Amino acid sequence: MAFEKVTEQASVYRHLEKMSIQEILTNINKEDRTVPLAVEKSIPQIEKLVAAIADRMLAGGRLFYMGAGTSGRLGIVDASECPPTFGVPQGLVIGIIAGGDSAIRKAVEFAEDDREQGWKDLQEYNITDKDVVVGIAASGTTPYVIGALDKCRSHGIITGSISCNPGSPVSAAADFPVEVVVGPEFVTGSTRMKSGTAQKLVLNMISTAVMIQLGRVEDNKMVNMQLSNEKLVDRGVKMLMEKLSLTDYEQAQQLLLKAGSVKKAVDDFAKA
Repeated sequence: MAFEKVTEQASVYRHLEKMSIQEILTNINKEDRTVPLAVEKSIPQIEKLVAAIADRMLAGGRLFYMGAGTSGRLGIVDASECPPTFGVPQGLVIGIIAGGDSAIRKAVEFAEDDREQGWKDLQEYNITDKDVVVGIAASGTTPYVIGALDKCRSHGIITGSISCNPGSPVSAAADFPVEVVVGPEFVTGSTRMKSGTAQKLVLNMISTAVMIQLGRVEDNKMVNMQLSNEKLVDRGVKMLMEKLSLTDYEQAQQLLLKAGSVKKAVDDFAKA
């Protein structure tokens, strides 16, 4: 039986051009509300993937996200936010998109159809069996991603996937597949909508849960965040004041800026 893409099924809404703006927005929102429920059903799959990633990263490995189009961009967003949020080094979580960096802003035609290029892109990072590669493909059929995952498995590299169709080829190519079936899109086939939202939610869950496992969060605070702007410095000062029971804002600020992070400032204060 041929693989059937739920993501390509016709929208349950008709004649969108005849809807009022309010009707369009209300119906999009109605569909969006179904996404977290679909993600909830996939938590057991996500849990297994997070455990595998954390195990490899605690042993010194890296996490790679791979995708094309919207899926690739979402992976890059999640990877790029890990250093400032959790204070991990650049290159610990890496996002790769079919067509290269230029594809982040502008679609590169047919880049996703090359089964060989994904593995070539990974080799530029000297990938090893210590690492984990997660392929992101709403359709579950992207050749760029599937080809890379197949090569990874043949080299003993753990693989995961995030897709929005059940029983997809990308799931078959992954050791730890995650399938979030959100159903037909509001605009038929526009997987940047519900499917993209589902992928973003899953990526948030993966990176946050992994970083907590790596000890990058204490209590509910981003104690290792980079102090890259005034807002984050102010947040860090208030964290420090709370943790150390300080009442002097300027004293806490000096301690924080000298140490470079809330965690290090607390450690330095304890040693003083």
